[in-house]
Amino acid sequence: MTYPIRPIAESEWPAFAGVLSEGFNWTPHPRQTERWKAQTEFDRTLAVFDGDTMVASTSVHSFTMTVPGGRLPVAGVTAVAVLSSHRRRGILSSLMRRQLADVRERGEPVAALYASEAPIYGRFGYGRAAGQMSFTIARHGAAFVPGAPVDPSLRLRVVKPAEVRGEYERLFGSVAGSRPGLYDRNAAFWDAILADEEFDQNGAGPLRSLLAEDDDGVRGYALFRIKSGWDGDGMPDGEVRLQELFAADPAAYALLWRGVLDRDLVTRIVAHARPVDDPLFALMANHRQLRPSWSDELWVRLVEVDRALESRAYAAPVDLVLEVADEVCPWNAGRRRLRADTAGAECKRVDEEPDVTLDVAALGSAYLGDGDLGALHAAGMLGERTPGAVRALATAMAWQPKPFAGLVF
Repeated sequence: MTYPIRPIAESEWPAFAGVLSEGFNWTPHPRQTERWKAQTEFDRTLAVFDGDTMVASTSVHSFTMTVPGGRLPVAGVTAVAVLSSHRRRGILSSLMRRQLADVRERGEPVAALYASEAPIYGRFGYGRAAGQMSFTIARHGAAFVPGAPVDPSLRLRVVKPAEVRGEYERLFGSVAGSRPGLYDRNAAFWDAILADEEFDQNGAGPLRSLLAEDDDGVRGYALFRIKSGWDGDGMPDGEVRLQELFAADPAAYALLWRGVLDRDLVTRIVAHARPVDDPLFALMANHRQLRPSWSDELWVRLVEVDRALESRAYAAPVDLVLEVADEVCPWNAGRRRLRADTAGAECKRVDEEPDVTLDVAALGSAYLGDGDLGALHAAGMLGERTPGAVRALATAMAWQPKPFAGLVF
């Protein structure tokens, strides 16, 4: 049986939101649903129907995202859900294939997503392309190393987030090009970031903020909440919950972290969604006090392999023939020669024998600069026909800093 797939009209939003609520086991506050609607591009929002009933969904955000060496239009895939009553019928496969065809038609060479379940998206050509860290830091053990950067011209200012939104937008815009994975945020995204209704607070009080600034303006910001608490002996037991922290330079970054770490009446600082190469590792006198835990973040899919590989920079020269397998997007399958140096990159179809054979998901995992092609090779997930070719490709595609998007979409 086939199920029709089509974009939804705005009037169908309640049914779409219902599929998401059922698919993700959510009971969202009505205001949260309104925010999702404000972020939705209805012409890029697909639904599957069984008769008149909507049974599956997905949507795309039109992003400009930083990739190694530049910025690129990227399809931010989101809201993928299938009702439990309609699973195991090929609906998700049909939906993802249709979406990828639409992304290609839009001219976006890359798609990216956050995966609710890790096993799902590899079979559609997505590779795990970025990780993230979570920290739980005891305040008493949060000293910095000697020589941590200090700029006497910098100062911290306590502000109400709603009153300085423009400063956040300007600062984030100035740093978004510095790390692969960061993407432009439109007004609806900033509305959600700075939302501060009671259900947003989750028992941790109002959204708070520090700005790091000098006489020329803002050089960084931190957004956080504080869950106040006291133990049975009357001692303070509060918790800082960091939402995000961005800075334009190391001194501003260090000062903001000190402002967060030195907060009175708290015993710990919890920071989720931090880069895997967060400079805080280097600043801490005892990095074990971070108690870091890792999880995956962005997953990337090359929709147009040749254009995607030509649209990024490379850390080292490379000249290899790649044989790419791609069952979902057959236009990507085949052999091409990747040549790249400091002048740019070229990826063209060839009939030559391959140096490396790999699935498109492996290229996606390496695309933003953090994929471990060597580990995939060791696991038997890609082939090396020319000795040293995998190492050469991995070296060329690696990048500093590591990728990180920083905000679930």
